[in-house]
Amino acid sequence: MSGNAKRYIRETPLEARIAAIVEPVAESLGYDLVRIRITQDNGCTLQIMCEDENGQFTISDCETLHRDLNPVLDLEDPIDREYHLEISSPGVDRPLVRSRDFAAWAGHEAKVELADLIDGRKRFRGEIVGADDETFSIRLPDAPKGEDPVHVLPLSALADAKLVMTDKLLDAARKAQEANPDFDDQDTEIETIYDEADAGDGADSQSN
Repeated sequence: MSGNAKRYIRETPLEARIAAIVEPVAESLGYDLVRIRITQDNGCTLQIMCEDENGQFTISDCETLHRDLNPVLDLEDPIDREYHLEISSPGVDRPLVRSRDFAAWAGHEAKVELADLIDGRKRFRGEIVGADDETFSIRLPDAPKGEDPVHVLPLSALADAKLVMTDKLLDAARKAQEANPDFDDQDTEIETIYDEADAGDGADSQSN
């Protein structure tokens, strides 16, 4: 797997296990897994975030992934209680989990948290400068005078990162939507979400 394709994100052991189940199914359909998250919403909710090669994920894509993934989850049975399944797109203020995400969104603001201290800090907020297969760069607006404001950080240390909602980001999202008129999201501030509760009788939870 190239550095561009590898995901860098902090996950619990259970989330990592589910990611290993979901990722091959998503990739077989031409999608990339962005994030797995388990929350206590509705008792227990499994959130699966994916995207296509253009960084989008329509309601139709969500339904396609759900159709192929549901029997696999039933078979693997990773969660030992009833849970609610939610499949979504990354949204506008999206997580950044691959080197290509940082490269694609260079010039936009991001919040970054590292697993360990680097340069005396774990949290960074600033403008993305760029990325390669091993590192990403971020320019900090609060750098002390005389100190290089650009920090080059290893992707391997990344725990969590996401874009910050700004006017510049919203403008970029609107332009992307105009360039892709078939995209289902009509509001650039809202993720495309497929919720099992909307899928019909018997699809509002998994009994495992």
